Amino acid sequence: MSEVKKIAVLGGDGIGPEVVGEALKVLKKTEELFGYKFETEQALFGGIAIDEKGTPLPQETLDLCLASDAVLLGAVGGPKWDSNPAALRPETGLLGIRKALGLFSNIRPATVFDCLKDASTLKPEVLEGTDLIVVRELTGGIYFGEKSRRDTENGQEAIDTCVYNEKEVERIVRQAFDIAMTRSKRLASVDKANVLETSRLWREVVIRVAADYPEVELEHVLVDNCAMQLLRRPASFDVIVTENMFGDILSDEAAMLTGSIGMLSSASLGEGSFGLYEPVHGSAPDIAGQGISNPIATILSVALMFRLTFGYHDAAQSIEDAVKAVLDAGHRTGDIAVDKSSAVGTNAMGDLIVAAMKK
Repeated sequence: MSEVKKIAVLGGDGIGPEVVGEALKVLKKTEELFGYKFETEQALFGGIAIDEKGTPLPQETLDLCLASDAVLLGAVGGPKWDSNPAALRPETGLLGIRKALGLFSNIRPATVFDCLKDASTLKPEVLEGTDLIVVRELTGGIYFGEKSRRDTENGQEAIDTCVYNEKEVERIVRQAFDIAMTRSKRLASVDKANVLETSRLWREVVIRVAADYPEVELEHVLVDNCAMQLLRRPASFDVIVTENMFGDILSDEAAMLTGSIGMLSSASLGEGSFGLYEPVHGSAPDIAGQGISNPIATILSVALMFRLTFGYHDAAQSIEDAVKAVLDAGHRTGDIAVDKSSAVGTNAMGDLIVAAMKK
């Protein structure tokens, strides 16, 4: 009998609970098809937690996550909380949960479906064969370095310090190499080693770790060149690994290759197999409650969970194949539909994908 996997479910704000609801249908179908067992428990997180508990990350939510094998998150935030002080903003809960759960890497796949190539702003022939993953370091770099201001003769001066140590670099790089080993065995390490000392350390560590992965073809790419090549030859990339700020920018650029941010899954991983999985898109409060949001990114996040945390590659492939089949059949939610009048709703898209899943 399959071991029961416990999943903490954080619907969050806006369309978050709607798209997570469709992902839960996929979990149930997976149990029926493959015999895997899941125990899910829902908890408050983000803006709704601020409203009901006075904090974006209640202790009971954090305790549930710590006691689970994985976390499935919808989305957080909205204009309702935009004027709150920093400690009472939904996004603060995201930073808090990443730190508390020891999540140091963000994994963002960007796959262009053949039937959706026309939805991208790039030419279809440029996008042909694009299927890449950006691995972004989450806990170091300029976002977390010391920050200060001081008065000078030219007025105020602001300082942001970029810091990385060897351990931080090695753990994210090894994770990227491990992921590359499960794919096409190609890794692009992105830095700015011609200018930055942190990037020179980054490159030194990458070269040292690469010796343990002789099967992986390693390429060093300067970040400005990588930004250009993502638009010029995106299909030449398989796995990209980079530091925090570079990864923040490049993963958003890669996201737009697909034509819709509503299609993109993500994972935040720590040591071992634990991970937090969520769609890349935001809470979209303008369409919340209308039943028109795209659940595909959240459903694909479940497939990512199966691959990276549980090792359920058969079930993950079933989900990914079902999504492709539904899209190939011409079904679209409003964000990716050319003819909006024929668009299907959130629930209908989830039902179509569940129906298309096969063992």
